[in-house]
Amino acid sequence: MQLVLPPGVSRAAFDRAMRRFAGVVGDKWVFNTDDDRDTFLDPYAPGNAERYAASASVAPASTEEVQAILRIATELKIPMWPFGRGKNLGYGGGAPRVAGTVLLDLNRMNRILEVNEKYGYIVVEPGVGFFELFDHLQKNKIKLWMSAPAQTWGSVMGNALDRGIGYTPYGDHASKMCGLEVVLPTGDLVRTGMGAMPNSSTWHLFRPGFGPSWEAMFQQSNYGVVTKMGLWMLPEPEMTLGLSFQAQKDEDIAEMLDTLRPLKMDGTLLAAPNIGNAIRGLASRGPRDLVWQGTGPMPEAAIEEARKKYDIGRWNFSTRLFGYEEVVRANAKIIKDRFAKTSMKPTFEESIWRPGDPVQRSGQAIPSLTPLNIVNWLGGRGGHLTFSPISAFSGDEAYKQYRSTRALYEKAGFDYSGGFTTGERFLTHTSMVFYDRTNEEMTGRANTLFSDLVKNAAAMGAGEYRTHVNFYDEVADSYSWNNNALRKLNAKVKDALDPAGILAPGKMGVWPKDKSQVKKL
Repeated sequence: MQLVLPPGVSRAAFDRAMRRFAGVVGDKWVFNTDDDRDTFLDPYAPGNAERYAASASVAPASTEEVQAILRIATELKIPMWPFGRGKNLGYGGGAPRVAGTVLLDLNRMNRILEVNEKYGYIVVEPGVGFFELFDHLQKNKIKLWMSAPAQTWGSVMGNALDRGIGYTPYGDHASKMCGLEVVLPTGDLVRTGMGAMPNSSTWHLFRPGFGPSWEAMFQQSNYGVVTKMGLWMLPEPEMTLGLSFQAQKDEDIAEMLDTLRPLKMDGTLLAAPNIGNAIRGLASRGPRDLVWQGTGPMPEAAIEEARKKYDIGRWNFSTRLFGYEEVVRANAKIIKDRFAKTSMKPTFEESIWRPGDPVQRSGQAIPSLTPLNIVNWLGGRGGHLTFSPISAFSGDEAYKQYRSTRALYEKAGFDYSGGFTTGERFLTHTSMVFYDRTNEEMTGRANTLFSDLVKNAAAMGAGEYRTHVNFYDEVADSYSWNNNALRKLNAKVKDALDPAGILAPGKMGVWPKDKSQVKKL
């Protein structure tokens, strides 16, 4: 990949910045060859990855080096794009919004700084991955459990900052953050909450602190670079009990979700259930041509034949209860009794874990790359876009949204692979657009489909909560109440904290006031 300079930056200024960055981190940790730039491209890019290609990458090893780099970038007006591990596949990986941006690669900052078993928290740097954290907890027999998303080779911090989810009672990762250290775009250093008090003993115990609370400001934003994060962890439970069943009709999803809503609201079920459709189940088993060799979306008859062959439901439900045995068994009985009153009348499969049993049966997050196999569904060099709007916890609304979403997928020539995860009062409807990223015609259809999905969900009052770098502005535009009041507020904060507009311009649709240095694409 040949060099594309940052907008408004001359080659002389770029070279000067590279020399000064090297003076901070060493020549070894500045990457700006053509081969280097190839490795920075979005590996799942739906189309032309060079549209948002980085010009170089700088890898600091400490907070102090991050400060120095951002001060140089502010002085020379070099746009920077930070990432923890660059594995946010389906959302752009580590690729920036603006072509020519320099990457701030935080992989070297990979220390687990503290594990506090007494109070149940950890403190990590951005380069710590789920594999490393899991191994550390297991090796040292620490009775704290981490939560993780299905795809686990990314950054623990990065996932929490992007509001990722897992499947334990602590699965809302952003809500378990407590105490951040942040480098502002100008190089200034702040600590949030109680960390603003010198020698605080409660930095990672009490989130708000005194006055305005700033932690959520640094989630999905371009207001600062988080270099340390406290994260609450689940104490090892006395027992876990898994429950799963299959629903056999499409419309069962509505009754399933309405049955779950009061159980989530009253705390009977703390962890988010995993609910996926038949295509999702089939995709986890291998490429589509193993079960059907046609073109276009699989017809109903083929789906039915394949799911019965592999014993997969139309909707496949699984969840797990964590805690004291008396409480777990009582809550499991409540859940089964509630579902027994539905038309589904499911037969639940149970699995039980107690300390000393194999960890694979526990229900805690076990890092694995196996879920990545789903991208091979259509063959070729697989990739995916993830569409995940937030909607009300209503069975009828969910079913209507599912039907309209699936119709758009099939109209565009794709299979609908999706499902739902549940918050306390909301639903996340997650579906994946699979494509062969070497097929230009297919990736073109995938991009058009994604735009149509955003518009369709917005018309139903459902907003996308995270998205691929290609679609930041489209999604941000859908949050347009009161003449785009929220985007205007985001821009005001951006300009106050980042007057040079250098940090992650365009991230989540947040742009600096002066776009002359970061030309909007």
